[in-house]
Formats: sequence, structure tokens, C-alpha cells
Amino acid sequence: MNALKALVRKDIVLYLQDRRALLLNLVMPLVLAAFFGYLFGGSGEQKTSRIDVALVMQDSGATAQKIASGLKADASLRITEMPRAQAEEAVRKGAQKAAIVIPAGFGEAAGSALFGAGEKPKIDVLYDPSQTAVLAMVRGLLTQQVMQTVSADMFGGQGGQKFTEKAMKELDANADASNAPLRDFLGSLKTFQAAQNAGTAASAAGGGSGAKSAGLTMPFTTSEQPVTSKQLAAGYNGYAHSFAGMSVQFILFMGIDMGIGILLARRMGIWSRLLAAPITLRTVLAARAVSGAIIAFGLLVVIFAAAKLIFGVTIVNLAGFVGVAVCFALLTSSFGLLIAAFGKTPEAARGIAVFATLIMVMLGGAWVPSFLFPEWMQTLTMFVPTRWAVDGFDAMTWRGLGMDAALQAMGAELLFAVVFATLAIWRFTRDAR
Repeated sequence: MNALKALVRKDIVLYLQDRRALLLNLVMPLVLAAFFGYLFGGSGEQKTSRIDVALVMQDSGATAQKIASGLKADASLRITEMPRAQAEEAVRKGAQKAAIVIPAGFGEAAGSALFGAGEKPKIDVLYDPSQTAVLAMVRGLLTQQVMQTVSADMFGGQGGQKFTEKAMKELDANADASNAPLRDFLGSLKTFQAAQNAGTAASAAGGGSGAKSAGLTMPFTTSEQPVTSKQLAAGYNGYAHSFAGMSVQFILFMGIDMGIGILLARRMGIWSRLLAAPITLRTVLAARAVSGAIIAFGLLVVIFAAAKLIFGVTIVNLAGFVGVAVCFALLTSSFGLLIAAFGKTPEAARGIAVFATLIMVMLGGAWVPSFLFPEWMQTLTMFVPTRWAVDGFDAMTWRGLGMDAALQAMGAELLFAVVFATLAIWRFTRDAR
């Protein structure tokens, strides 16, 4: 036991003296987590930036102008009018996320198409293919503005009156009896339009600004309510998930350094001298595993302490957090042993291990939310240890889940740790024969 303590103490002292390792495994996750956390909403205090959208107005009619005014008034968009060629170039360069092209004659054609009396006009939406989420948002806002403006014009505007009169004359010229219901509808619409115009004229004569034309509007509104733990008074904190992901990534890098350290010790003959001493191979491996786990756990504590003090991240379930952190620390140390056991040379092992770690971190949802993955990939991530680590830290912080979620993450982490450690011990034992 004294030999085990001495070896553990030696590993920790050597690690703390390595400023490069401290910079990589402690400072870098703090910086990157702060950056990504700010991008994904931070503490929820800053406003969402508006989307830059170019607007190409090829229709000078009143209806098209009202649509343009509605888009410009939307708080989610920053509309800039420009010619089509300039708009295409701006989208191509990324200066504008999308461009809306309202063609000539759109207002009149859209009014006719509203009642199925004409071909539907087409609005071109040019978009940056890397901004598909923006396309859906712009399309929704455009639909809302077009429906409200065109229907208002058809029910009470001059365009609606012209369309009604023209359509009724065409029906009168056609003696087809099947058109009678449509003519009755247009007659009622014409009466409604006349009442709208009379109300507008009366309001203007009385000194008012005029009655607003009635039109179709969205039949509902939404009330967005973020769902988080009731213990989080400040609500969702975007920094929590970022610190979980970056902590997992850079602490696994520390595990890689631990494994590379064993390979370097082998190359320099230090490993052989250790095994020649009156201590067993299992004691040496256990010391490496324990020291690695202590360092990993210490890094987690410091990183999340900074997250709490500087960025307001709340650890709702402290006991569960400690359990998840301890299990992840053991997973990290066993991962380091696995690298040392199967690595041929320090150089080759480092390259492969870094690549494998980045893949695991990516699949674990630390960089991109896992719900964006294809369904088959989401199933695959259940067999990736980092997925359980990130989900476990999320559950103990901003989700505020109970010990059942913590135990689930802990069980998965320990299972991977046991598998990694068993494979490492088997390989070390075989090579020592």
C-alpha cells in the first residue's frame, strides 16, 4: 500500500509541474466552453441577433409594398433592399443569409390565385445552403405576411374590387349554370367590399386615420415557455452544456497524455525498472489508474467551480454530480491505460487516440446537439461513453434531474471503465510474459 501511495503521489506531482498539460486540460476547456456557451444563448440575458435577409422588389404595387413593410417591421429580420444580381452575390458570399424576390405583378396575381381564379405566382427565396434552419424561418414569416396582406387587399382594397368586378363580368358572359354558386359568392364579396370602403370613407371624413382593411390573419399565437428544473430560478443557462462537453473532451485528452506517458516510460526503460522493483504489475497499473482518476476529478471540480462562479452555472444535484464526475474520472484513467496497452509508439498512439477521442466527443453531443444526427447515428451514440458523460452532467446541472438519471449515467460510465481496464490489464499481462 505504501508503494501504491508513493506512485500515485509521484504521478500527481509530475502532472502539476507540467504547465503545458495544465494549460491544455484546464484553461482550454474554460475558454472554449465560455465561447460555445455564449454562442448558444449564454445565461439567457442577451437578445437573439436578427437574420440578415435581402429583399428584391420587382413589383411596385401597393400589395407588394405592404408585404415589404411587414417584413421590415419583423423583429427577427434585418431587411435590406437591393437588385437581384447584388442579392445573389451577397447570399453567395454569406453577407446575407437569404434573399426574397417578389416578382412583377405579384400582388394582382396572388389576389386572383387566392380564390383559385389564376395561376399561383412564385416568390424566389435564395438561401445559403449552410443555413437551412434560416430558410424555414424566413419561409414561415413570408407566408404570414403574404396571407395577411393579400387577403386584406382582396376583402377591402382596390385590388379586390377590380378582381371582383372583372370576375363577375366574365361569369356573366359565360352562361354555364355551374358558375352560379361562385357568382353568388363574388356578389356577397362585392357587398362586403362596398361596406368596408364606406366605413373607411366615413372614418376619414370624421378626422380619423381610416378603418383598417379586414383580412385573413394567423388564427393563433404561441407562448414560448422554456422547461427546466424548478430549482433553477434564473432559467436555462447555455454555459452548462458547453462546460459539460468541453470538460469531457479535454479531460479525455489528459487521459491520452497519461497513456502516452506510459509509452514514453517504456521507451526510456523507466517502466522496466519499476517492474524490477519489489512491486507487482497490477500495483503499478493501479497507481496509474488512481492518480489519473484523481487528476481528472480535480480538473472537473475546478472547471465547474469556475463555471459556477463566473458564468452562473448551477449544479442542482450535487451528490449526483459528484457520482457522475467520479465515474467519468475512472473512465478517463482506464482509457489512458487502454491507449498505453495497445499503443505501438508514443507518436502513433497519440494520433490515433486524439482522432478516436474527437470522434467520441462529436458523437457524444458535445459539439453538435445529438438530435440533429440521423436516427441510426443517434442509436449508435448509445454505445459511445462520452454520450453518457455529457448527458450525465447535463442532467445534474440545467436539467435538474434526480439520482435515477445520475445512476444511469454512472452505470454506463463504470461499464465502459471496466471494459477498458480489463482489456488493458490483459494486454499488459500478456506482454509481460
